[in-house]
Formats: sequence, C-alpha cells, structure tokens
Amino acid sequence: MRTMKNFYPLVLIRDIFTNRKLLWQLTKRDFKERYLGSYLGILWAFIQPAVTVLIFWFVFQVGFKSVPVNNFPFILWLVCGMFPWFFLSESIQSAANSVIESSFLVKKIVFRVELLPIVKIISALVVHIFFVVVLFSMFAIYGHLPTIYTLQIIYYVFAMICLTLGLSWLTSSLTVFFRDVRQLVAMILQFGFWGTPIFWNLKMIPEQFQFILKLNPAYYVVEGYRQSFIYHEWFWEHFYLTAYFWAFTLVTMFIGAWCFKKLRPHFADVL
Repeated sequence: MRTMKNFYPLVLIRDIFTNRKLLWQLTKRDFKERYLGSYLGILWAFIQPAVTVLIFWFVFQVGFKSVPVNNFPFILWLVCGMFPWFFLSESIQSAANSVIESSFLVKKIVFRVELLPIVKIISALVVHIFFVVVLFSMFAIYGHLPTIYTLQIIYYVFAMICLTLGLSWLTSSLTVFFRDVRQLVAMILQFGFWGTPIFWNLKMIPEQFQFILKLNPAYYVVEGYRQSFIYHEWFWEHFYLTAYFWAFTLVTMFIGAWCFKKLRPHFADVL
C-alpha cells in the first residue's frame, strides 16, 4: 500500500526544497542564456512588459479616451490585470519548452526532471515581484496607500504558482513528443488574453454570459489583484469562485504530475 511518504506530489515538494540551491542556480543560468548577446541583457525581461503596458495605456486612455473605472484611473485598473497576466503567460509558455531546452540534463545527469518547469516559473516570478513593487509604487503616486487587503497578493501569487505548475508539467511533458504543443499553448494564451477582462470590464458582457468567462482561471487571479488594490474585498467573499479555481488547479496539478511521471522514462529516447 502506498504510504504518504511516497505520495508523488509530496515527493516533488520535498525535492523542490532539497534542491532549492540548484533551482536558483538554474534560474540564474536561464536568465543569462535567454538574454545572452543583447546589450541590455536581462533588462529586456522588464522592458518588454513595461512597453506593452504603455502601448495599451496609450491606445485605450489617449486614443479611445477610456474613463476611470470605479473612480480609479484607468492605468491603475489596467496594470492590476496586466501584471498577473504577464506572469501567467510567461511562465506557462516558457515552461512548455523547459524539458527540450535542457535536454542535456535529461540525457546525461541523474536529475529530477520535474524541476525544470519550476526553473521557468521562478524566472517569471522574479520579474513579477519587480512589477508588484511597481504596482505598489504607482498606487502610492496616485494617493492610494497599501491596505490590509493588499496582503492578499501573497495568496494570489501562490495561487498562480500552483496553477502554472500543473499546466507546466502537462505541457512540458507533452511537448517532448508533440512539438506542436508549443504552438497550441501560444494560441491558447493569445485567446486567453483577449478572453480575460484585462483591459475591458466584465460588465460589458450580458450577465447571462458572464459565467462562461469566469470559468477561465486567469479571471480569478486578475480580479483578485483588483479586489486587493481597488475593490477591497477578501478572496473568501467569493466562495464559489475560489472553490472552482482551486478545484480546477488541484485537478490540473494532479493530471500534470501524473502525465509527467508516466512520460518521463521515455524522454531520453525521444530527445
């Protein structure tokens, strides 16, 4: 009978803690390799998202004359949705290629391959923490100082990590055998960006159709950031949405871990 000590998800958590120094070294290596040869180096990791926000702000604030949302400047409402999306998009898309990019670790070294997608998530998390600091600064500049509700950001970051971890295990293991998965992930993320109320308000959609968009797990996180900074609502006040998100996330983590475990023995043969 399987004991809790050998329960696969718990084994992975234990390995993450045991290999934390190695994970950090691989994360630094990932940053260096990604921007190797460019004059600005890892600054591009911060410049590209910032430019994207400025473009959307210019188009909707200056071009379309967007009005304040719930008495908050549009730019503040916008970045509350954009910054968590950047983390979700970057971590999921880059983690899908994590096993292929580090094939030498799969072939030649005794290594917990399950940790490779986590390296990509940590890389995206480092950039996200920087933008969370920017988010606090922007709100402070506009006269909105942190409140006790903003402590929920820690919870929502943890929620994003769990969601992306499950999706990363699934996509990275499938990508080894089906390279088209990378294009499929990119397409789904593009659809998800426009299908998530990041720069448009959910109230623009007829009420009878709003529940469809709420099935998107990214909606929970994006709205969570706005609840923390703008609406001042606790996540447990939205019980059903929270229950759905964690049910979806835990199922995704279980499927992702199971799929990775089953396919892992065949990675070296394909790579």
